[in-house]
Amino acid sequence: MVRKVELHQGAAEDLNVSFEKLMMLGVGDRSGGKVKMEGGVITDWKDIPMELLLQIVSIVDDQTVIMASGVCRGWRDAISLGLTHLSLSWCNKNMNNLVLSLAPKFTKLQTLILRQDKPQLEDNAVEAIANFCHDLQILDLSKSFKLSDASLYALARGCQNLTKLNISGCPAFSDVALAHLASCCRNLKVFNLCGCVKTATDRALQAIGRYCNQLQSLNLGWCDNVSDVGVMSLAYGCPDLRTVDLCGCVLITDDSVIALANRCVHLRSLGLYYCQNITDKAMYSLAQSRVKNKPETWDDEEGLKTLNISQCTALTPPAVQAVCDTFPSLHTCSGRHSLIMSGCLNLTSVHCACAFQAQFRSPTMLPPSAH
Repeated sequence: MVRKVELHQGAAEDLNVSFEKLMMLGVGDRSGGKVKMEGGVITDWKDIPMELLLQIVSIVDDQTVIMASGVCRGWRDAISLGLTHLSLSWCNKNMNNLVLSLAPKFTKLQTLILRQDKPQLEDNAVEAIANFCHDLQILDLSKSFKLSDASLYALARGCQNLTKLNISGCPAFSDVALAHLASCCRNLKVFNLCGCVKTATDRALQAIGRYCNQLQSLNLGWCDNVSDVGVMSLAYGCPDLRTVDLCGCVLITDDSVIALANRCVHLRSLGLYYCQNITDKAMYSLAQSRVKNKPETWDDEEGLKTLNISQCTALTPPAVQAVCDTFPSLHTCSGRHSLIMSGCLNLTSVHCACAFQAQFRSPTMLPPSAH
């Protein structure tokens, strides 16, 4: 009880400070340290109307918001209706119980960040989110080691408006549960499956390609069960893909890159770190894709901006130089590295246009002066 009182006192102090800040911004008409608003005079945060409370709440941290929601029923109702974004990543213990208590109150949430340094969340918390937060669009469950398929099935049932989902580092989900989620959450645009080795299989990727046609960003880093079958399904089913991370997907070959190059004409970022089956054929396919697609779909700002081919030791300088020459946004010059080639000692001769221009501007490259 003492701890609860201290929390409420802390919330009051923070809200007082926020109230003073808001008053300094000139809300309403100020007179003699008071603020006149329609319907009365405000001298303290306890006097403020609910719409102004929500303004104050918007400039304090999430921990203070939660404490403020417990001050009284009126505040709880106002904050519950107005709060759309919440992060509990600051919670180092008892996050599960906190979610269980907050989910029924904050039913209008659109963004919920539950990233953890140590595993706390359990399936019952995710089920509570699915039961009450039907407007949720962005959800981060990364490093939730305790979660099982029950969580994915709950989200598929109750959070079908999701557009961004991060379940990276969640090792227990099955590909069957992920496939079911994809069939229900068809508005997904950003999906992070990094490290989900058991989850991200070709079967799951085929479901994503079939149902999540709006997908723009997919992280499959270190999902070493992924093969060309899965990636090609994505390329054909998700033509708006812009960011694809396949780092550590050791089974993929040139066929995956060729499919992405030919089908995903808005591709901006491609990660192929340690994909050692990738050869020059894939690089030339990327270079040729711009020529084939430019007349209808490209402008000067489009095309690859980031390419990671570190540890792709089968590549040769001419093929990589062709990609670099094709996409002006790929840089090897100092401070702008967007063509990443770490561990590829045979590619040291590859340079972007900036590097060549710098060489020509160098005093040592200037032609001799006329006499």
